Amino acid sequence: MKKLFSVFILMIMAVISIYSQVKITNKTIFKTHEQLFLANEINESGEPYAEAIGYNLDDLDPFILNSPDSISYTLGIENYEYSRYQLGTIISRSGLGLHMIWSPMVAQMAGMETDPNFDGSMTMQPNGFKEDDEMMKMIMHFSMLANQPPPGNPFPQFAEFVSGDPRLPQKIDAQKFAWEDFSTLRWDRNKMDKTLNLAAMGQTLMKQYLWAKDMLGGFHDADDNGIDADGSVSPDSAGSIHFDSNNNIFYGGNNLDGFIGQVLTAEGANKTMFLVNSLAYDGNQLGSVDPMTYDPKNGIKYFPHKIAVTETEVSASMPPKPTSFVVTDASSYLWDQISFLWGTVSFQNMADPNNTSDAAHLAYKPVFDGDPFPAAMAQTGMPGIFDLFMGATKIIAMNTLAMHFNSAEGTFIDVSNLVGGAVQQESSISTFTAGYSLAIFKQVVEEFNGMDLSNMVKDAITAQANFILNKLYDGNGKFFNGYTIGIGVDNSATTVESQSAAIRGLIAAYQVTGDIAYKNAADKGYDFLINNFYVAKAKGFRTTLGNDIATYTPLNFAALSGVLRESRLVLDRQDAPIIYTRFFKTVGNKMQLSEAQSSGENGNDSDGDGVPYTPDQIDNLPPVFATEAEYDLNFVTGITDNAEIVTDFNLYQNYPNPFNPSTIITFDIPENSSVRLSIYSVIGQEVAQLVSENKAAGRYQVAWNGKNKSGDNLSSGVYIYTLKAGSFSYSKKMILTK
Repeated sequence: MKKLFSVFILMIMAVISIYSQVKITNKTIFKTHEQLFLANEINESGEPYAEAIGYNLDDLDPFILNSPDSISYTLGIENYEYSRYQLGTIISRSGLGLHMIWSPMVAQMAGMETDPNFDGSMTMQPNGFKEDDEMMKMIMHFSMLANQPPPGNPFPQFAEFVSGDPRLPQKIDAQKFAWEDFSTLRWDRNKMDKTLNLAAMGQTLMKQYLWAKDMLGGFHDADDNGIDADGSVSPDSAGSIHFDSNNNIFYGGNNLDGFIGQVLTAEGANKTMFLVNSLAYDGNQLGSVDPMTYDPKNGIKYFPHKIAVTETEVSASMPPKPTSFVVTDASSYLWDQISFLWGTVSFQNMADPNNTSDAAHLAYKPVFDGDPFPAAMAQTGMPGIFDLFMGATKIIAMNTLAMHFNSAEGTFIDVSNLVGGAVQQESSISTFTAGYSLAIFKQVVEEFNGMDLSNMVKDAITAQANFILNKLYDGNGKFFNGYTIGIGVDNSATTVESQSAAIRGLIAAYQVTGDIAYKNAADKGYDFLINNFYVAKAKGFRTTLGNDIATYTPLNFAALSGVLRESRLVLDRQDAPIIYTRFFKTVGNKMQLSEAQSSGENGNDSDGDGVPYTPDQIDNLPPVFATEAEYDLNFVTGITDNAEIVTDFNLYQNYPNPFNPSTIITFDIPENSSVRLSIYSVIGQEVAQLVSENKAAGRYQVAWNGKNKSGDNLSSGVYIYTLKAGSFSYSKKMILTK
């Protein structure tokens, strides 16, 4: 009996070791720049990536885990929705920042209201302030344009704090939290670090862009049916910038998208205006900088690393008002600058009045034509949203070149200061920021093509890429963590974020310059990453070279997401999506602390992925990632998936067979192919067509319900299913029984 009990205990311990390798070690602090950086990278590794490698996302059902396969489900459902949770949590629920009521544009519009009875006209309760009424007026206008009522008790923000404690101080109202009432999702304001930081605001700005561009990239009608923008349809009246309430066309791909997309754009524009109007620093005081005339050669005005905010309670019905801003760290950080630059240059592309490159940009035209957002100066003679983002991009790019680029060494430097009006650079560059500088500055080259700024940035990209090859690379695939001028390379064990960022940066440099040396080094770097960091049996990555105890953070997780995606898209590394999927399911689903209804949850882990529904989260945590987790890679994971490394075309016997009423047909595609899967009667008549499209490499499962093309039930008998893909063609028999 004692021996049997011991065996039983060992079995329990074995099960625990299999399913509990990833241990959450910190979930009490939310670092905004890291979490939103992760949200940006997994957003880009979501639907856009899945579609780019050949998946049809119409095949996905959020309630059916890993169907049609785990790659499509991870990319098309989990990545995309987890990034969405991050955005909604921060910019409308948590309260982690400054409320839009106090934003520059709302303040300007409130100041222009001349009606003495305006206070209380929109809120039904005069309180001595016009800003809350102006805010409500703006939100109701967005609501009309999108045909979508606003949520209850949101906390929309235009400037995010650097960090906070995500543990909710009150119980979630499970019946109302999703849209009806956000008030129980508010974080404890006393546990927030009320400091403004460019990286935190910038990574959030980039996330706001990513969702705004998707949400506003089409139109819809009153029945919520999507309408493609082709240049001939618009929500506006003919020849007017204003909305036509009678033409049954609304902003956004659907009701909710149209509303949220406008709010996100307003938040991003206000944040950027706030930066330019209030947070420019000349070494002595904060103030404004004019994008139209600014030249750092005539005196630098830059954006410092940390600015402390003091708030004052002004009314029981109003959010706290920021009353002072004090620079607490005057240094300029490269990561800060490129983080905000990423968002401004992206929004610049979205609002560009001359961009008609696709249907999405045609849909953006009425958004940025004067209503709901001010049109470009080229159209009106007055600066608009496009000019705001373009101007901010120019300021940040020029300051980054002036303050952080060491032309003698041919590299950016991580930290710089302004002393007596003169730039004083420190001496170190991390491989992480060097790599991401290349990836983000690539977009500046593209948006300013043909201008002096584009050429200056392209020269800096070339120099930085050469510096990585000459100083941060061992020639055999490994990249070092950094370099200090006068001392040399950092010889500490390479981190996974350094390795990933170097590859990511060299891929971008290759795309900008066409220099094959950068691509070759990136290829070698990818091989080194997979061979030395990836532990296949554990489906996890080492976070430090040679150390099997991995410590994951949103930052290194994000870097891995980015490099695996770009390696597939640019380097054509076919194994990258499979590796990423296995890593995400093993680590990402453990670090994601909860999830809401949009990805399939409706209670008790209804989608079966091991991530709890937000109201079921035992620690009362919102849908964000853990700040830190550890994983002993010597354990073998218990996570299974159906993503196989496919090397040949193959058609498998359907299961079950015989079948009634449905069966599953499985097939392998080793390379991107045009795939056709059809069902035939024994006399050769095609009775059903299950697949007819391009498919990426992988294993696929397709269900057939025994019905013909018209949806009628077929009679019992023998049927032939045939797969044609590339030059491959093969058929098998199956039996339908009634």
